[in-house]
Amino acid sequence: MKFIFTRDTWQEIFGTIRKNKLRTAITIIGVFWGILLFVGLQGAAKGMENGFDVTFKDLATNSIFLWGQQTGIPYGGYNRNRNIQLEISDTYRIANQIEGVQFVAPRNARGLFGGAAPLVVNDMKSENYKVFGDYPIIDNVSKKKLRKGRFLNQKDIKDSRKICVIGERVERELFEKDENPVGQYIKINNVYFQVVGVYKRNNTDFFEGDDSIFIPFTTFKKVFNTGNRIGWMVIAGYPEEDIVAIEEKTKELLKRRYTVHPNDERAFGAANFGEMFGKITGFVKGLKFTALIVGIATILAGVIAIGNILLITVKERTKEIGIRRALGAKPNEIRGQIILESVFLTLVAGLLGMTVGGLSLKLLNNFTKGLDFPFINPTVSLEYIGLAIAIMVILGTLIGLIPAQRAVSIRPIEALREE
Repeated sequence: MKFIFTRDTWQEIFGTIRKNKLRTAITIIGVFWGILLFVGLQGAAKGMENGFDVTFKDLATNSIFLWGQQTGIPYGGYNRNRNIQLEISDTYRIANQIEGVQFVAPRNARGLFGGAAPLVVNDMKSENYKVFGDYPIIDNVSKKKLRKGRFLNQKDIKDSRKICVIGERVERELFEKDENPVGQYIKINNVYFQVVGVYKRNNTDFFEGDDSIFIPFTTFKKVFNTGNRIGWMVIAGYPEEDIVAIEEKTKELLKRRYTVHPNDERAFGAANFGEMFGKITGFVKGLKFTALIVGIATILAGVIAIGNILLITVKERTKEIGIRRALGAKPNEIRGQIILESVFLTLVAGLLGMTVGGLSLKLLNNFTKGLDFPFINPTVSLEYIGLAIAIMVILGTLIGLIPAQRAVSIRPIEALREE
């Protein structure tokens, strides 16, 4: 091992590189490209993972949106195409009878899915906006980013208060630029409501946007005369629960409740966000795994190229090796120098690839800032960097053994006769 730290060893390595600059550059491109791909894909996957984490951090990802539709199979004396209208009592049944359910949030709305949006008036200004009737717990499904005031609370529900939380667009269109809407009144469906909060748009707002108004669920019932009917519900499971199983059990319960055929798939519509989010995270994991496989395969191809070039180099240096052997150089010294040259070239190529890959990720991060795209802080963990370096050293050593063994197998007398 002492030869690694001797000046002569490195002079000989650098001398060989200087004599074959173009060949050396072409040789290390394979490893360079492999590490570049490895770092780039791993970093991109991490950037997407970070982006999804930030985007969905205030969202109950293990959740379902469920609503009633029309039946598709006659059953229990009822014809097909019977409308299923969910009620508030259904939410209590689900919360109490389905294992794994964290909470259920009933929702009502006006102005969604092609329905007429209520007219909202403030002094001489008026516009049509979506109006939602909600419980405060809906904030646990998709956290509202409040700019001013507060969101709904339980006392608003209990007292059926005529209060509302409006979006930024509503504020811009109904109020003057420097006017604070909190504490002021707007008229919804000819009923006055006091504004208690203003929220800004959230990437996880599925229907609301920033042109919506939230009022207490109990107040919505009275203003729009919905009684016990609900438009849809959000069912959130505990993080460790199987949300697909919860959806199946919920539909089975509701089919019994509304006398629906057990095989009727049309009666209830659902959007399983937990399942969709699982596919997203699965895609990111798959991208990381693909990056690992592609990177290792490309590095291996590059290292093999280095080994081939070193074999050519050994052939060209046959006479030189013979002289060194005749002067007393030990086989281990010859072998060690060839292996050291292989590892050195592999590491140089790999470190260049890491550097360029890191700079590329930084440029990509700067480019995506401000865009509506889930991509934040693309980085490669130290574990993966360490793994890449270890792979390069191991492969560089193994591939260097082939030309090294070829070098030490040359008999000095035969080498000195080589022309």
